[in-house]
Amino acid sequence: MTLPPLVHNPTYSFDFDPRHRFPMEKFSLLHSYLQESGHITSKNLFRPGKCRQDILAGAHCPNYIDRFSHNQLDRQELRRLGLPWSAGLVHRSWIAPNGTLLTAQLALRYGLACHLAGGTHHAHREFGSGFCVFNDLAVAATAMVERQQVKKVLIFDCDVHQGDGTASILSDQKRVFTCSIHAEKNFPARKALSDLDVPLPSGMGDTDYLHTVEQTLVGLLESVKPELVLYDAGVDIYCDDPLGLLNISLAGIRERDRVVIQACLDRGVPVATVIGGGYDRDRPALVRRHAMVIEEACRLYPQIG
Repeated sequence: MTLPPLVHNPTYSFDFDPRHRFPMEKFSLLHSYLQESGHITSKNLFRPGKCRQDILAGAHCPNYIDRFSHNQLDRQELRRLGLPWSAGLVHRSWIAPNGTLLTAQLALRYGLACHLAGGTHHAHREFGSGFCVFNDLAVAATAMVERQQVKKVLIFDCDVHQGDGTASILSDQKRVFTCSIHAEKNFPARKALSDLDVPLPSGMGDTDYLHTVEQTLVGLLESVKPELVLYDAGVDIYCDDPLGLLNISLAGIRERDRVVIQACLDRGVPVATVIGGGYDRDRPALVRRHAMVIEEACRLYPQIG
């Protein structure tokens, strides 16, 4: 295979209010964009199915899973989630975590794999939050270590918002190391405690940001010695993202993705990427930003083997 494995399911985008803050259509648009650009072929595209109940319950309370799935969340819970309940939301929410798990498994086999969704890091064990129903990063990491596919996982979260749900769910999981590099004064107002939090000042630009990302990752690869990295490549760090507070350019986003993937490849550590957050109402522009991590993965993939 000359391109890295890419993971996608058409149900990631479903009939959803286009006026909503969350850009649900970006997943199908990203798939189309990558297909048109030649990064997706019949040989490197993988389609996940529904997550097993026991795997989902490795990160989430069974009662929460059941109540969400059967439209039994109360008004306050739905407000905290930030998404209107629908059968389509339930269907995609049961599949997306399995997509990240499949991406992680493919990364172990091929050295590098990318999910065209994922990064729902605000979902906690017993509730959804911030447009996140189930926490795919926590689900995948827990499944990988509990099934003894790896001994140590590093979750390297570069979304502009702190991965509070991931940190909370995995606080007692010693085989998963959580790192969140995020804007200090952004959502959530009440931060959780990751194994390593790197809060950034509002308005930070490319030079300082890229130095922080690289130095943090290299240090963790050497100290944690993970057998797998789950990389949340959120593009809400972009200077014009309506929900971000950093000042990162398009070139800065691409360089960050290159640096992260290259650092893992140089050390022979498999890396699975997810796209994370991005909220621009200019959907084509947003999709081009999300595509950067996949484009860099495709460019660097020939180095493996």
